[in-house]
Amino acid sequence: MKAVIKGIGHYVPERVVTNQDLEKLMDTNDAWIQERTGIEERRHVGRNGSETTSILGFKAAEKAIENAKIDKNEIDFIIFATLSPDLYFPGGGVLLQNYLELDTIGALDVRNQCSGFIYALSTANAFIKSGMYKNILVVGAENHSFGLDMTTRGRGVSVIFGDGAGAVILGRSDDESRGILSCNMHSEGKYAEELMMGFPGTKYGWVDLMLNEDFEPDYDKIYPYMNGNFVFKHAVTRFPEAILEAFEDAGESIENLKMLIPHQANLRISQFIQRQMGLRDDQVFNNIMKYGNTTAASIPIALSEAISQGKIEQGDLISLAAFGSGFTWGSVLLRY
Repeated sequence: MKAVIKGIGHYVPERVVTNQDLEKLMDTNDAWIQERTGIEERRHVGRNGSETTSILGFKAAEKAIENAKIDKNEIDFIIFATLSPDLYFPGGGVLLQNYLELDTIGALDVRNQCSGFIYALSTANAFIKSGMYKNILVVGAENHSFGLDMTTRGRGVSVIFGDGAGAVILGRSDDESRGILSCNMHSEGKYAEELMMGFPGTKYGWVDLMLNEDFEPDYDKIYPYMNGNFVFKHAVTRFPEAILEAFEDAGESIENLKMLIPHQANLRISQFIQRQMGLRDDQVFNNIMKYGNTTAASIPIALSEAISQGKIEQGDLISLAAFGSGFTWGSVLLRY
């Protein structure tokens, strides 16, 4: 029995935020942003927008269900990956279950940030292969714009991130020519605070601090913090390791790779990995230029676009890989 992708879809907010728009909010410019990240624009819900993370996920899920040509009630489990949930608790999975008006199926939340979709898909694969579930809705969704520091102080992080969601229906199949071939997941928690957001966690005593009238916020803790060069150096090492591990585990040759879809963290990281691995331009799919880094949503959005553009066809060997906060990383090798 194999776990195969039966359907896929994605959704991004309508509001486009260009680099020129950001020039009006902070000391930055289009050339600076593109040189360092490759990003030209991104989509933002905005702090006053009505689309929460779970709503973004819901809209992507509807498309995946339609693409799979199944009745939504055939879904028997949900896995929801995000770092930006609607509520501190409960997670977005149960909210999505409610929006879809599904029966009392289980909903699991994955908080692995940039590698969230890889962890979620790997978990869904294990559930399917065990026979526990038949059709699992796997969603990666993010609403970053609600909590970015859109000033010069926060420009190193805020120019990078965008909002959006992607979803797949993973289901059972006896077709040995298709499906997930191998998965791997890794972590290195000693680097947790090299890419992190401390608020509203329990480590820094936020409640007592904020009730103090003399409270002065530490912006490196309230807003996302990233040690950019440090993250880059680790990412370009861990990405190829995870990709090659998946090929080895599956007994496949990388010469047969049709498409690598990396987490859209930074175009420069993707280009570096492509050169390291000797891949052609047509073997690596990037869309960070128009969406920015959508964290847990980036891989399913990119996979959905690549399929809709005819760049991936049934039977193609596809590698999905991610690295990010935690540090966590991993990859999935599948035959679409």
